[in-house]
Amino acid sequence: MQYKTENIRNVCLLGHGGNGKTSLAEALLYYTKGTDRLGSIADGNTVCDFDPEEIKRGSGISAALAPVEWKGNKINIIDTPGYFDYEGEVMQGLKAADAAAIVVSAKNNLHVGTEKAYKYCQRKNMPNIFVVTKIDEENGDFMKVYTALRQQFGIRVCALTYPVIGNGRVMGMIDLLKMTYRTVEGTKATDAPIPPALEDTVKRLKDELNEALAETNEELMEKYFEEIPFTDEEVNTALSVGIRRRALLPVLSCSNVTLNGLESILNAMIEVLPEPTPAADNGTAAYVFKTVADSFGKISYFKVLCGTVTAGMTLTDANGNAEKFGHIYVMKGKKQIEVDALQAGDIGAVTKLSAAATESVLTSGVQIEVAPIEYPVPNLKMAISAKKKGDEDKIAQGLMKMMEEDKTFTFTTDPETKEQILCGMGEAQIEVICSRLKARNNVEVELKAPRIAYRETIRKKVKVQGKHKKQSGGHGQYGDVWIEFEPCDSEELVFAESIFGGAVPKNFFPAVEKGLRECTAKGVLAGYPVVGLKATLVDGSYHDVDSSEMAFKTAASIAFRDGLPKAGPCILEPIGELKVLIPDNMMGDIIGDINKRRGQIMGMNPAADQGWTEVSAEIPMSETATYAIDLRSMTRGRGVFTLAFLRYQDAPANVAEQVIADAAKNEE
Repeated sequence: MQYKTENIRNVCLLGHGGNGKTSLAEALLYYTKGTDRLGSIADGNTVCDFDPEEIKRGSGISAALAPVEWKGNKINIIDTPGYFDYEGEVMQGLKAADAAAIVVSAKNNLHVGTEKAYKYCQRKNMPNIFVVTKIDEENGDFMKVYTALRQQFGIRVCALTYPVIGNGRVMGMIDLLKMTYRTVEGTKATDAPIPPALEDTVKRLKDELNEALAETNEELMEKYFEEIPFTDEEVNTALSVGIRRRALLPVLSCSNVTLNGLESILNAMIEVLPEPTPAADNGTAAYVFKTVADSFGKISYFKVLCGTVTAGMTLTDANGNAEKFGHIYVMKGKKQIEVDALQAGDIGAVTKLSAAATESVLTSGVQIEVAPIEYPVPNLKMAISAKKKGDEDKIAQGLMKMMEEDKTFTFTTDPETKEQILCGMGEAQIEVICSRLKARNNVEVELKAPRIAYRETIRKKVKVQGKHKKQSGGHGQYGDVWIEFEPCDSEELVFAESIFGGAVPKNFFPAVEKGLRECTAKGVLAGYPVVGLKATLVDGSYHDVDSSEMAFKTAASIAFRDGLPKAGPCILEPIGELKVLIPDNMMGDIIGDINKRRGQIMGMNPAADQGWTEVSAEIPMSETATYAIDLRSMTRGRGVFTLAFLRYQDAPANVAEQVIADAAKNEE
């Protein structure tokens, strides 16, 4: 069935891991007869958590679709992961959505994931509602969570329904808009008067709802102060307009097990959340917001931006590549449901696109640009290698394919250490990547902290001779140089000559320089590249027959090896510029931790978000190997950071000694 744009809603489920997003999607599907059984995470049979890794871990790691049909409307539920390692999947889900439902557990205080979800919506100016789940489970407390939401996000938060709980189950649901109460007994719902014991609570919630509605309109504010009841039309308009402007943040509740409260949530989604807005009045355009590339092929998830996408249609990307949509599908978890066409605003999938990738815009008869997805920057680096020799190519091939679907990790080769570096959002993501390498590419890998790219330099000026003389019948080898080594401010070797009287012929100068440059690749202390070095060829001698470029190159290398140990060699360590964004109340712990890592605080500036500060510091890169993990632990997932190389500076004696000892050990 095709749905018109006005009958489509695209709702992204956000929230902390374990708060009930996937179970809510499962309950909505079952309640609307989209499935014939109610799956559970514990049994590993939910629609949205279908990946083997998700089933094994009992939590979502990728965004999944669950289309729900309700009263002639289609609600594309986009279930996103709640754990921070998979923030990229959340960004993709939000890109396809027009509104969000932030899922909160009635059993807990507000988590970091709730705060992050709110900020996502705030930054995108995306309307959102709150859905409180697990209201009938042990220690579930709707009012506690509702009060916490108002304290955190202000009086815009208002309840639309209030669950009545008794004997550990939902007795019924009070509709605060209509001020009606429906009791529930099994599958039977009956209208009943509001229990007298709840009248004060309901009156307070109703007053808070009216106050929030009044804030959207001056006329309603006047009526509110004069205690004049709002009309149904005024309430519906205020709700719709207020939610779209984020002036209202409604709260609903439900049980994902008994399904109580789901009807109110479905009604709210179609009545007060916005429909998609087509990007143009003519032409057709589709935006690829997610790609799944596994051993079975590639599936491209797309949103129709305008027009109608039909099976067999050919669309063109920005580079002029033609892509044929041979078959188009609606995705329900992993299930592909083939359809003939999808209208503007709807979400579907297509297989076998050749050039299109995530964020491709495919068009016909119209030109449309879409702002890029703002992915988080990965900061946890690990050196990755194959357990079995010869499997290195398998790692590269597998990771390159995975990078098509996951834009929040990188895979590079460090040009200095020659290590292959996997950089991800956190330990869990990297574990999943390695597990998939084994499952999809039959390759097992090992992970370790990457080597730090130290440098070596000198602190004194010395003059040394390098002489290479060898006679073995026929032409011999003869090269003799005197070279002055001294410190300078340069990353590259600075070579100079001050030869007088032709002691060394000019045609051998390039060989001397080449010999020295090759030597600077491996210093005399720990084998790291040498920087800040000036070498001046000041004297030497040659033989008319036995001298050659190779002989003078060898003589230069002898001078290097003999001279640098006498020139006060030292280890330089890389220093990074660290910028950490944290809540103000965590500043002391973060600064203390940076100091323990030998960091130096350079400044503290208020962030754009009130109550947050950006701390700037300079810190040795060797002290930040686990910082991504440690900062998440210290700030309970709130803190974020960036780290960029700044410069090299002298390593403390104890650090230098350890670097030299480690190098000697690796040589054994």
